[in-house]
Amino acid sequence: MALKLGLVGIGKIARDQHIPALAADPRFELVATASRNASVDGVASFTSVEAMLAAVPELDAISICTPPQAHFQAALAALRAGKHVMLEKPPAATTREITLLQAEAARHGRTLFQTWHSRFAAGVDAARDWVKCRTLTGGTIAWKEDVHHWHPGQQWIFDAGGLGVFDPGINALSVLTEVLAEEVVVSKALLEFPENQQAPIAARLDLRTESGVAVDTVFDFRQKGEQTWDIELVATTGRLRLSHGGGMLEIDGQPVAADDALAGEYPRLYARFAELCAAGQSDVDWRPFQLVADAFLIGERRTVAAHHV
Repeated sequence: MALKLGLVGIGKIARDQHIPALAADPRFELVATASRNASVDGVASFTSVEAMLAAVPELDAISICTPPQAHFQAALAALRAGKHVMLEKPPAATTREITLLQAEAARHGRTLFQTWHSRFAAGVDAARDWVKCRTLTGGTIAWKEDVHHWHPGQQWIFDAGGLGVFDPGINALSVLTEVLAEEVVVSKALLEFPENQQAPIAARLDLRTESGVAVDTVFDFRQKGEQTWDIELVATTGRLRLSHGGGMLEIDGQPVAADDALAGEYPRLYARFAELCAAGQSDVDWRPFQLVADAFLIGERRTVAAHHV
């Protein structure tokens, strides 16, 4: 029997990724949405999570696609109503919130799937297998995109709690923490804040593994032309490059073909969510979020020219 699901937040990511993935997966039935100003044809719509939960008590699960500032209250309400919860990244507005949600899910015996969609990109599994058999000597991350293209008119991303350039940059950190055999920390950071905004438009992070291997990282929201989502890792016996956000993998300059069955991040996300719900398990790993929080804690702040959404 399909899980009856409510989708919270009907914005670009919901329309581009979540709704098509749900439509293609027979394990889910989209029966309700909650959004202040949008709806899905043929699906019951409500203006708040609370209204949706009250009107459609038969919901089994909800998937939350709002900006991170709204995740905590929506997820808390759903868990307390006995629903499984899937959270779009970033997981919440603060590290404390995701910890409390994890505890709440356990208290009610519900699944909390705190997702990192880039970990489900086609090249990531093979990259992890390559890294675990080698000794790293260095690495770089370049995650540069045009905020006007990917977040047109979305002021929330530059508001306090919106994370700015770390909203896409956290995808790179989620891939890095997935493929590395060691843990990684932020040793130094430089964050560039537009003079009229509350979140950074660019950042440079000096990351170090437990054994001291450096991974130099650059995030930038001002990229024009070709967009860049690359991770390069160098080992004593070779070099790996993940590009297109993890969708393409090269080892020693040679492309590595991905298994077609692994194509599509969001179909894989929902397949994982269905598995977790069936098993009564949760999947919560907020290490990428901790790295972002640490960058804010120790980072040097530099003011740059004003930016308008």
